[in-house]
Amino acid sequence: MPDTMAVDYTTSIPNNVGLSEDRRVLKALEKWHPGYLDWWKEMGPEGFQESLVYLRTAVGVETGGWAKFDYVKMPEYRWGILLAPQDKERLIGFGQHKGMPAWQEVPGEYRAMLRRLCVIQGDTEPASVEQQRHLGATAPSLYDMRNLFQVNVEEARHLWAMVYLLQKYFGKDGREEADGLLRRRSGDVDQPRMLGAFNETTPDWLSFFMFTYFTDRDGKMQLESLAQSGFDPLARTTRFMLTEEAHHMFVGDSGINRVIKRTCEAMIAAGIHDPYDINAVRSLGVIDLPTLQKKANLHYSLSLDLFGSEISTNAANAYTNGLKGRYREDKIDDDHQLLNDTYPVLRLVNGQVETTLEPALTALNMRLRDDYTRETASGIKRWNKQIEKAGISYELKLPNVTFNRKIGVFSEIETSPEGLILDHKIFEERKDEWLPSQDDGAFVASLMHAEVRPGHYAGWIAPPKMGIDNKSGDFEFVQIQ
Repeated sequence: MPDTMAVDYTTSIPNNVGLSEDRRVLKALEKWHPGYLDWWKEMGPEGFQESLVYLRTAVGVETGGWAKFDYVKMPEYRWGILLAPQDKERLIGFGQHKGMPAWQEVPGEYRAMLRRLCVIQGDTEPASVEQQRHLGATAPSLYDMRNLFQVNVEEARHLWAMVYLLQKYFGKDGREEADGLLRRRSGDVDQPRMLGAFNETTPDWLSFFMFTYFTDRDGKMQLESLAQSGFDPLARTTRFMLTEEAHHMFVGDSGINRVIKRTCEAMIAAGIHDPYDINAVRSLGVIDLPTLQKKANLHYSLSLDLFGSEISTNAANAYTNGLKGRYREDKIDDDHQLLNDTYPVLRLVNGQVETTLEPALTALNMRLRDDYTRETASGIKRWNKQIEKAGISYELKLPNVTFNRKIGVFSEIETSPEGLILDHKIFEERKDEWLPSQDDGAFVASLMHAEVRPGHYAGWIAPPKMGIDNKSGDFEFVQIQ
């Protein structure tokens, strides 16, 4: 058996799964590799393929010591196949197979469902790279540019992770699905990505920070659920992916906090205390707080749609069959089968939003979405502390889960951010109060000018507290060629 801690760099594909002895899968991945590189060069970060970027690369999977930092050109980044260490005694923790040994091969009866889970997860990874490919040209600092590129190469590595599972465990069908992951394109009319939020544009850095905070957090929740899977290779794959996903959410959380800090600093220095005096605030070259609220409204509602319908037989089947658990399933104190349990679900009843008790098995999407909302709210509290610290009277809030929904029961209605049901005409008349307008987008875009001098930052964002890998603020995180 290969050492599950070390990474083998003797093949063209770094891995800790013994690819050098698995010639069939190695050959399949090597055949896939050129198409992947073509995709990266076409759809990866535009204009920076020859730049040297200070990136971290995995050299092991042990906690706290799995990565090294160095300069690398992104097309030469060592993408690889990395699984968390195997627990040979691991048992399935939920569903009808609870207590049985975790599967090391795909159970035939669940083959199609597991393949679908891998494909959907895999499709989101290259999609986000495609959405963000133009952002390097307007980076507010070399520090931020480097963080963008780190997110990009790691999302691409997560694509490799799902492709490995498809290639190794799903035969010809898996190979065809792996090829399909390179054919679809975010926002493409004919071959779009599979989930709606991954076909939206990411036109500016504020959108990028919102995406990495809100949408990557959805990714974390989904990965945490898959990390409970009775199919052990999938569980081990997603457990290691989570170690990289944490950095992506840090980029979003800290980025928004830095935007808020700079806005508040500029307002106080100019003697502006009214956050709703938008023209006065914007004249300072910073992003006003109401626009931040609109962006949060948009990205939160788009991310809620990623959880699917509140009531889902597909989610119930995946749980019952041991394929996808709940968020941190192993920390929940119940029978882990849910045969007679209920869960409160928001529903539309006679045109009104009411809470009803539904079978817990079919309400799993709702529970995961509630877990997401609770965790997302913690970031809002941190941002509000920054505003409060500056002495400005303004509070950012998450909109009601009914607001701006395109998936699930609330797609049938329009509501205000507070959850008040509105006539469609009234919503259309007022939506620019709640969602980014064309004018808002044009203003934010007007601020998006690259700052590429080491140690310097665009005027609309504050410097970070410290650099990556404990580097000083004037470190040249990207050497632009």
